[in-house]
Amino acid sequence: MHRNGRSRCAGMTGHDGPEYPLARFIGEHAPEYVDWWAQIHLIPIKRTSQPQISYLNKPEMDALLAASDVPTVQGRREHALLLFMFNSGARASEAAQLRIGDVDWHTRSVSITGKGNKQRRCPLWQSTLDELRSQTEGRATPEPVFLNRFRQTMTRSGIHALVKRCAARACTTAPSMAGKKVHPHVIRHTTASLLLQAGVDINTIRGWLGHVSLTTTNIYAEINLETKARALATCDVESDTGGQKHWRDQPDLMAFLRTL
Repeated sequence: MHRNGRSRCAGMTGHDGPEYPLARFIGEHAPEYVDWWAQIHLIPIKRTSQPQISYLNKPEMDALLAASDVPTVQGRREHALLLFMFNSGARASEAAQLRIGDVDWHTRSVSITGKGNKQRRCPLWQSTLDELRSQTEGRATPEPVFLNRFRQTMTRSGIHALVKRCAARACTTAPSMAGKKVHPHVIRHTTASLLLQAGVDINTIRGWLGHVSLTTTNIYAEINLETKARALATCDVESDTGGQKHWRDQPDLMAFLRTL
């Protein structure tokens, strides 16, 4: 193995990750390459910014649900799926594999199988239960809840197309959605963001969404202006708030919140 040969190239690629495990392994098992490993270890890790999470505000989410609420078989199917995803924060794959037996009609809850077959239980609104009942009545418990127009199990791509289709219709009543790429995970982000705005604690949201780490859920707290504004209000030195503008109508405050 040459100092400037293949092993060095392998150690310097991004495939080894931040700690360069291949280079470390070579350094530990081949003493003659200790100096080379030390040089590799000093290479700084390139840091990249995290992509901005997109979510809908409440009026936009209402418009999306209304766009699917049409008196047709397809409209009822679309509305039931979107309402369930918003209620539960389920991923597209989780909604696709949901079985009728996973819904507990008595406790108004649903058991969702997430990544790594991890189970979580979420409460359901009565309106969600009513829509699910309309989609599953007369069918056996092992069958999937959501079917496409061919009476086959919905797929992730099918759900993605359904959400995109309804979002396009919703733009007529919520023009602000025109600049957003709405897909199933945006609905999941919306659930988390609106729960946070409603004052639900971050650990409850973690369990609601099925996140393994609280770090993942904390992203919603970092991007949510409503939450930042409430936190800022607790430190407000002004005792008299009469005549003050709403925080959303204050450009300087909005610019400051976005930097937090």
